[in-house]
Amino acid sequence: MPKYNILVADDELSQRDALAGFLTKKGFSVITAQSGKEAVAVLKNKSVDLILTDLRMPEMDGMELLTAAKDINPNIEVIVMTAYGSIEGATGAMKQGAADFITKPVDIEQLEMTVNKVLEHKQLIAENKRLKELVNDRFRFGGIISSGKSMAEALSIASRVAESKASVLITGESGTGKELVARAIHFASTRESKPFIAVNMAALPENLVESELFGHEKGAFTGADKFRKGRFESAHEGTIFIDEVGDVPLSTQVKLLRVLQEHTIERIGSSESIAVDVRIIAATNKKLEEMVKTGMFREDLFYRLNVVKIELPPLRQRKTDIPLLINHFITHYSEINNKSIKGLSNDSMDKLMKYPFPGNVRELENIIEQAVVLSRDEIIGVNDLPASVAQSNDMDYNIKQGTFQQRVEAFEKKLISEALKNNNDIQTKAAESLGMTERHLRYKLKKYGLK
Repeated sequence: MPKYNILVADDELSQRDALAGFLTKKGFSVITAQSGKEAVAVLKNKSVDLILTDLRMPEMDGMELLTAAKDINPNIEVIVMTAYGSIEGATGAMKQGAADFITKPVDIEQLEMTVNKVLEHKQLIAENKRLKELVNDRFRFGGIISSGKSMAEALSIASRVAESKASVLITGESGTGKELVARAIHFASTRESKPFIAVNMAALPENLVESELFGHEKGAFTGADKFRKGRFESAHEGTIFIDEVGDVPLSTQVKLLRVLQEHTIERIGSSESIAVDVRIIAATNKKLEEMVKTGMFREDLFYRLNVVKIELPPLRQRKTDIPLLINHFITHYSEINNKSIKGLSNDSMDKLMKYPFPGNVRELENIIEQAVVLSRDEIIGVNDLPASVAQSNDMDYNIKQGTFQQRVEAFEKKLISEALKNNNDIQTKAAESLGMTERHLRYKLKKYGLK
């Protein structure tokens, strides 16, 4: 349990000091007040989790303190203390929002039990609230569908950075949803009513990159037959999303750095500096740190872009999201294509859960759209899936990916699986065909989680 702040309000000095001393020994941070008015003053200036108050005090009694405390912070818990003959007043306090009451003279064991019970309940409520908020964030932030921990962490960073002015670098494989996260950050920020301008550097010829980003004057170069406003000017007061920022030519990186440092641009063919107020979100599937080491990406620009980094996991690492995404895409594409698809067959779901999705969420979306369009039944079967999925083997994919050790292990798993299949799952024969002992085979089966 976290360390809580408890306010003890009692006009009797000996009682107040005794309670404060006992609670302090139990690990609580304790503040004391000799009257209700003094307690209210404390509440206005300090963080308090629980009030332990005498019901009868001069000037402001425990009931009035309870009301004032709830007005200041409805989350503050209150335990009232009352003489045995005044229990009716204590029950009235509970109707007004007190968490519990104890009778005087106070039994310290009962006090400890009551305080712990109230604070544990408070903690449970707080955890449930955080859980609900986290679930809402997982499913609602920018329309991004996810329930996995790794994606939740990425979305948590995105939601916290949204209202700031900091530059953001989003990394991840193609198809993981980098632009979707960038849009979510923009629309969760104070710039939501201003432009969101996306530019994909990989799709631009190198000789047109500066013109696209910064614009040009008429006659600035051959073919510039009219004035053109660049993406930065178009994004003024809004957000510019530079996708595949690792493809920005070195010659343009200098000018991009200037925009980040001075918040001004110059159109090609002009020496006039134009002020721009733009929030920059960049994305890449490349290892910019390695590009910095080889001189392919400016170190100063990297640090300017990488103020806050958000790493998006590939879909194969967030498999709990696959059924959620499938249901979403089936609903979406069924409506668009006037189909009444209710779901997937068990075999189809099994295939998709085992598929490595090199194209990530984008590939899954394309697969489901195709299956919805081609399916003749209400349930999508294996035959409705692309051949690349229906005939896929995730071990074949893993052999071609990852570190040397990961690829070796994937190859071992494939050999063992094939040996078991070819020998009707008889381990003795499978081990013999692989040239290993049965004991060694059992070790490998346990290591790789194979059956």
